[in-house]
Amino acid sequence: MSLDGNRLLAMLAALANPHRLRIVAALSSRGRNYVSQLARELGISRPLLHLHLQKLEAAGIVTSTLELSADGKALNYIELADFSVVLSPAAIAQAAASLREPGTEPD
Repeated sequence: MSLDGNRLLAMLAALANPHRLRIVAALSSRGRNYVSQLARELGISRPLLHLHLQKLEAAGIVTSTLELSADGKALNYIELADFSVVLSPAAIAQAAASLREPGTEPD
């Protein structure tokens, strides 16, 4: 998969944190989960988990879906987005060639 430079930077920045790597690993091994359960499994607070999930979602690494449980409780489910990134010198050169200045939109 070929990524533009700005998307690659966002993904790498999002993954440059041990908590976020653990979130991706947990979702990869156990599949989709709701926020409260994921926070308990990882041993971090829900507010801290939400901060990390926002960064991962902005980078396109996870998606979230709000669903109602059988008893009417709102549950925010998180799952991994379908992505694959190959880092090689050629892929990095291609991504670098497509970098845009911050605040500019792609063509």
